Amino acid sequence: MSGTGAPAQGDIDATGVKVTVVAGTWHEEITAGLIAGAQRVLDAARADWEIVRVPGSFELPVVSKAALDSGADAVVALGVIIRGGTPHFEFVSSAATDGLTRVAVDTGKPVGFGVLTLDDEQQGLDRSGRPGSKEDKGAEAADAALRTALALRSIRG
Repeated sequence: MSGTGAPAQGDIDATGVKVTVVAGTWHEEITAGLIAGAQRVLDAARADWEIVRVPGSFELPVVSKAALDSGADAVVALGVIIRGGTPHFEFVSSAATDGLTRVAVDTGKPVGFGVLTLDDEQQGLDRSGRPGSKEDKGAEAADAALRTALALRSIRG
């Protein structure tokens, strides 16, 4: 796990920042933990946010782009992709990662990356922010999206 060396989180005032959380529906227990972590950070920062659910991680980029084109200042993309016995894992992981990167660059707006790419379900539970989890990737993705939106706001004036 990459838990060491992470930047400090919290203590953000994101009043007036509009955020859309876009979350897949696969592996609901893990995804619910990711959503709860993002919600805690967004509420604590007083961000204005909404959630949109999509079928899976493959659909995250297109819906994230639509949210940003429709006025959101940032997106928090949350999904779970678990390796199976076929190359499908690599295709979906690559499409989600490359697609979300492209959305951020094309729109000039941040996309907090909370897509877990895992070898097994336990790794997801360990990163989901649920009680007993070692990491909270939903919270980390929301924090990164807010900090980047505020940095861009500062640069652009």
